[in-house]
Amino acid sequence: MIGEIGGEAEEKAAEWLSANNPRNLPVVSFIAGQTAPPGRRMGHAGAIIAGGKGDAASKIATLRENGITVVENPSKMGEAMNEIFTNGGFSPSSANL
Repeated sequence: MIGEIGGEAEEKAAEWLSANNPRNLPVVSFIAGQTAPPGRRMGHAGAIIAGGKGDAASKIATLRENGITVVENPSKMGEAMNEIFTNGGFSPSSANL
């Protein structure tokens, strides 16, 4: 899952996955905008951060709290999935894919 700062969609998705992923399929995420200056309005409406939600840190924390692996760079997503498949005990055949 690739997301960005602003809004609550990624946090809602993490909570939904935690409650509705009976096969325990692995998810890896990247949140763009981690280096955006705090308090600064970004270039589009989706990047508005309000009420302590929607910033990169809160999204990453919620994702991790709900069992989602978060990478700091999108180029690391494949490596993270490989790590989960190789060392995390996940077997696609056991997930009834």
